[in-house]
Amino acid sequence: MSTSPRPPTRSAGPGRTRPGWSLALLALAQLIFSLDLNIVFVALPDIGTDLDFPGQTQQLVVSAYVVFAGGFLLLGGRAADLLGRRRIFVLALCVYAVSSLAGGLAGSPEVIVAARAVQGIGGALLLPSTLSLINTLFEEGPKRNRALAVWGGAGASGLTVGALLGGLLTEAFGWPAVFFVNVPLAGLVALAAVFVIPRDPAGTAGRRFDLPGALTVTAGATLLVFALVEGPEWGWASPAVIGAAVAAVVCLAAFAVTESRSADPLMPFRLFRNRSLSAAITVTFLYMATFGTLPYFLTVLLQSVHGFGALETGLAFLVPSVAIAAGTQLGERMTTRLGARTTLITGFLVGAVGTAALSPGFDADAGYGIAVPGLIVSGVGQGIVWTAMWIAAATKVAPGEQGIANGMASTTLNLGNAIGLAVLTALADAGTDGKTGQALRAATADGEFLVVLLTAAGMALGLLIALWLPRAQASGAPVAGSPEPGADAPAAVTEGGRAGEPLTRAVRP
Repeated sequence: MSTSPRPPTRSAGPGRTRPGWSLALLALAQLIFSLDLNIVFVALPDIGTDLDFPGQTQQLVVSAYVVFAGGFLLLGGRAADLLGRRRIFVLALCVYAVSSLAGGLAGSPEVIVAARAVQGIGGALLLPSTLSLINTLFEEGPKRNRALAVWGGAGASGLTVGALLGGLLTEAFGWPAVFFVNVPLAGLVALAAVFVIPRDPAGTAGRRFDLPGALTVTAGATLLVFALVEGPEWGWASPAVIGAAVAAVVCLAAFAVTESRSADPLMPFRLFRNRSLSAAITVTFLYMATFGTLPYFLTVLLQSVHGFGALETGLAFLVPSVAIAAGTQLGERMTTRLGARTTLITGFLVGAVGTAALSPGFDADAGYGIAVPGLIVSGVGQGIVWTAMWIAAATKVAPGEQGIANGMASTTLNLGNAIGLAVLTALADAGTDGKTGQALRAATADGEFLVVLLTAAGMALGLLIALWLPRAQASGAPVAGSPEPGADAPAAVTEGGRAGEPLTRAVRP
């Protein structure tokens, strides 16, 4: 396989490609994406006070983002494949910048919720386009593994930066600052991408955008995430939640029928024939339903049980964030030497042990220090799994299908978070009804103690799913005959030499 840079005619501009600078921009984009997941949380009380936003509906500022990000991920992934990865990457950042500006200038609850919804669409375009750029700019094997580790480490850093920066900006400049900070960041990265990231290759002639599939899956996924996110808030028996769930099933069924009959489907079902893709998708779901829910419950423990302020909570997240960042780098080295299967098994095992060790810290009378050893071990396991699962999901996927493969994995990631939080928060809150004061704090801690043990059990299940992955070359070297990075693979490149079955092994802290 050739590892030479792309020809100058397909580079970002005059001269050759700049993989180091491209990776820096892609990592910075992931930092922005990760930062934005957390930065708004600490500003919610001030937003509610300033905009006369009732406390029970302030969660819409968060859920509007989650719902639209989850609903548009598949569309964003396929758009990157068909319309150009760099184009969609730049477009996503522009959407981020404009919606962030609108959010900061919002003078009413309706405007800020709408801005967050548009911001969610930007996130749905950004994540799969960023991943598909990494997976096509860097050849399969150690180079791609390292690039994904850098990208994952930037995401882990965003968890800390978001919590800390949110507290600092809100206290110093008011809540609009948590939106305004995205405007120059996203704008500069979008501008730099035009000059640094290689131009999109011409190679989509004759391929059409599956509009019926796009509409049905986007509507179905958005309605499903809406039902899962709002169910705990509005009640599972509320007409809006039931109606959204029923409509989601109808839309997704229509999507399945549409895709089975489409000559150029949005999501080719043959991708599921690849065992590595199916396993990676399941792993991303379990990852977010377990590891991904812990920050929420840790925040509740620190603020509602121990009385930490926003800035203190941000500082407390330094420990797990550093551990996660270290784990992402360890995950890259392990995957390169041992393969994704062994690395994921190890990561889930470490995560399960560390999370179980974390559980004694979820006690009303336990100090933060008791939780630190578990936070470190669990964080390292989380970082290992994060890097390895994206490496597994990128392996042997044809460049022309990297976007949709990453969109599929990102969608299950989002659904895992929505379903995991819906189920676990219901369990955690089951014993808190009617309690106040110290009794409420004790009941909250007890409920979260149970939830942490359940997440550890879920990580053990992830270990079993990882066994489903095919055994890979320990070096992570690409398989002979894999397409050159950055080029759209022809359909003749097949797995096991079977005609008509392209190499498609698939790939947010």
